[in-house]
Amino acid sequence: QVQLVESGGGLVQPGGSLRLSCAASGSIRRIYVMGWYRQAPGKQRELVANITEGGSTNYADSVKGRFTISRDNAKNTVTLQMNSLKPEDTAVYYCNADGLVAGTVADFWGQGTQVTVSS
Repeated sequence: QVQLVESGGGLVQPGGSLRLSCAASGSIRRIYVMGWYRQAPGKQRELVANITEGGSTNYADSVKGRFTISRDNAKNTVTLQMNSLKPEDTAVYYCNADGLVAGTVADFWGQGTQVTVSS
């Protein structure tokens, strides 16, 4: 079993900041990519940012320059620092990990954490 546990969501005013964290635990032996997705009401889930175990990052155009993703390979954690938040960033944010479990590469998801940007 593999668990991804997220923390750090909440309510923030436009222009504010939030920091999301996600910790992976369980039988995952190696995590190739960790990332964050989000899903707003009535919209499809979309990639926000991801990072490889080597540190290469990828961001959605809508968050470039505002969000920063980082990870700690030793602790199997990933963090998303979100600055200059906008109302359109409001969504449920999901942690994602692609990793090796029992010899097979598999995809894992957290339960989601709500981020609301509103005045």
